[in-house]
Amino acid sequence: MDEIKITRALISVSDKSKVEEFARFLEKKGVEILSTGGTAKLLKEKGIVVKSVDSHTGHPEIMDGRVKTLHPKIHGGILAVRDNKNHVKDMEKNSIVPIDLVVVNLYPFKETISKPNCTLEDAIENIDIGGPAMVRSSAKNHKFVTVVVDPNDYKKVMDEIEKSGGVSQKTRNALAVKAYKHTANYDTEISNYLAKKYSE
Repeated sequence: MDEIKITRALISVSDKSKVEEFARFLEKKGVEILSTGGTAKLLKEKGIVVKSVDSHTGHPEIMDGRVKTLHPKIHGGILAVRDNKNHVKDMEKNSIVPIDLVVVNLYPFKETISKPNCTLEDAIENIDIGGPAMVRSSAKNHKFVTVVVDPNDYKKVMDEIEKSGGVSQKTRNALAVKAYKHTANYDTEISNYLAKKYSE
């Protein structure tokens, strides 16, 4: 299986540059867009049809947004091996639909801790949990899922969808590698910050 047609996308980004153009393109291609928080609000304001994650999962965001995408209907939709009969049965049994494209970049931890008045509590609240989980899940399942963590990659994905209706395995491979670099760098920033804080 080389090219994967995109039928459903989840978009949740801190860096919102170029996201309106990308989402509008996906909408025109008939892609259902799931989104959360500020991203959903922005896209709706721009007239783009978006389904909120809580309406998709049937469960509200809780704990001040700490828990919103950590749900089987999200991670099952991302992680399901589409040609595994048991996975397909589990999806049907649990009303899980596939998510083919995950567009996520993470809470601005580095930018937060660079502010002179940043407290430890501020820093900790800007440690993204759901974002890295979705990035890692989709990168793990890149045989079937396209993951985008960098707005500069939107054009490449749009060009491939425009040309063939799907995203090639070669591109999914490269984007998965980039995704793991993204989460590795993010965790390194957090561990370095906490190590410094707790050694003081």
